[in-house]
Amino acid sequence: MGAYTFPPYKEQADPVTQNRLHKTPLRGFFIAREMAPIVRKPVGRVMRLGLWPNFCFYVAHSMQAADSQLTLLARRVVEPLGYELVGVEYFRKGGGATLRVYIDHERGITLDDCAAVSHQLSGVLDVEDPIADQYDLEVSSPGLDRPLVFPEHFARFAGSRVRIRLNEKVEGRRKLEGILLGRVPGGIALRTEERDWEIPLTSIESARLSPDFPGRPGSR
Repeated sequence: MGAYTFPPYKEQADPVTQNRLHKTPLRGFFIAREMAPIVRKPVGRVMRLGLWPNFCFYVAHSMQAADSQLTLLARRVVEPLGYELVGVEYFRKGGGATLRVYIDHERGITLDDCAAVSHQLSGVLDVEDPIADQYDLEVSSPGLDRPLVFPEHFARFAGSRVRIRLNEKVEGRRKLEGILLGRVPGGIALRTEERDWEIPLTSIESARLSPDFPGRPGSR
């Protein structure tokens, strides 16, 4: 079977920072959840997808790229406080917009952690004013279905069960679930029940850990 060819990846202007107006952000919402267990499983054959860039940053549906203004700003605040920046999400829903920052720590995340980061981040956002519109700021733990956002996440969570959503359909499907085998140059390797896949990071719309709950189909 031949490799499926995706259209070339095109850099898009950052919708967050275009046409900026001076608006005061709204504040609130702290969410704390638990981290996911790691699950493992077996084998198949390889399908290599798409066009492979020499370098790239993973860009999800509403997750900010590793080198975006919002990610770099959040990293400057989160990491000196002793937390890991898992990802930065910006999206619109209904009549409003939300800036959600995912943080983690080896001991887990509490509401107090979220409140501390939100307090510091709010001050920096007020000064730098990177978003044109009004929005809600949420600071959250990554949850059991932790998002995989930056390229290093796919190496770190090799061996875990993950859910992948592609930018477009391949063989009639956009969703894949299986065992993350780790990084390959420019992309990731995934093992599903049917075969192994090699997927360019630029072909991934979103990726998350897939917790193995008792009673779930395929759970062990």
